[in-house]
Amino acid sequence: MPPPPIRCGPLSLLVVQPTPFCNLDCDYCYLPERDNRGQLDPALLEPILERVLASPFLGDSLTLLWHAGEPLAVPIAFYDEASARLRSALARHDGPTVELRQAIQTNGTLIDAAWCDCFERNGIDVGVSLDGPAFLHDAHRRTRTGLGSHAATMRGIGWLQRRALPFHVISVITENALDHADTIFEFFLAHDIKEVGFNMEETEGENRVSSLERPGTEARWRAFLQRFWELTGRHPGALRLREFEQVCALACGDARLERTDMNKPFVILNVDYRGHFSTFDPELLAVKTQEYGDFVLGNVRTDSLESVLATEKFQRMHRDMAAGVEACRSSCDYFGLCGGGAGSNKYWELGTFDGTETQACRYRIKAVADVVLAGMERELAIGADV
Repeated sequence: MPPPPIRCGPLSLLVVQPTPFCNLDCDYCYLPERDNRGQLDPALLEPILERVLASPFLGDSLTLLWHAGEPLAVPIAFYDEASARLRSALARHDGPTVELRQAIQTNGTLIDAAWCDCFERNGIDVGVSLDGPAFLHDAHRRTRTGLGSHAATMRGIGWLQRRALPFHVISVITENALDHADTIFEFFLAHDIKEVGFNMEETEGENRVSSLERPGTEARWRAFLQRFWELTGRHPGALRLREFEQVCALACGDARLERTDMNKPFVILNVDYRGHFSTFDPELLAVKTQEYGDFVLGNVRTDSLESVLATEKFQRMHRDMAAGVEACRSSCDYFGLCGGGAGSNKYWELGTFDGTETQACRYRIKAVADVVLAGMERELAIGADV
């Protein structure tokens, strides 16, 4: 009997690397080749989008995220040409209508009036990496000469705010942030930063050790989250924390498992500046490992997305990933929140995709869920007594 068909997609996120180069040298970055000034040829965008549009995995909307390096290290003209090529490729597409939007994740240090013009005319959503106040941010996000980057990032955010361009912030939480929930919250409020997500410092890629592995940090993280929950409750609507919003949405009926992306093939497609592509976690594209080799499945110049499903490399990745998901399903009470976790976290912490619990899931899923659900229960109890 032939094996059951592999369920893929719907493809909703296309991560494209315009360059691996970054003007900063953050000490927790997972990416190799940050000195490499290679750049995506804009002409490659046509075969990239053609592969996506011809794929049976495509859904009805697609976000193209410029990421995996510092995207603003390439010139503004690149994004003008890229946007024109994307519009042209969509106009030639004779299949079902696909809504395409662009987004960019940047350290913000290079944003100025001209970049704001570029974001505006090309409809590019902006995410800025900012770790809160300067003493936390500059401890890790330094220039190549060792200087802090906080002032430059805040200058870039100032440009976005003056131009009324919406943006969100992603903050990497390290061990030295855990005692400063009030300070971080007040910093965001004081600078009118309303949309924030927390990324835990993770053991992955080039970052071989996380400060969150130190004894006692998990309890401190839970206390940090608890305090942040209290502060958001005292200032309703002032700041939306991505992690809290996701759990609250699930509690209100949002089906998280229908949107599982990090362990289901071709929900995410990742393409590097040379046209090599992978799926699952974007963090896997640029790395090489002893156990699996690299995770490149093909190149958009020569390979369709569906053609790589039969390769030995994909079959092994998918088999191990699926085994890990099933092990999580059978053993974890939090499975409904994450659908089995991110394969990259399992690999970097456990050495395989087919493991179960990781530090990443204890921090990002279990601790957040416990704090949010306990907070909601307390609020419901108070409401019932009024």
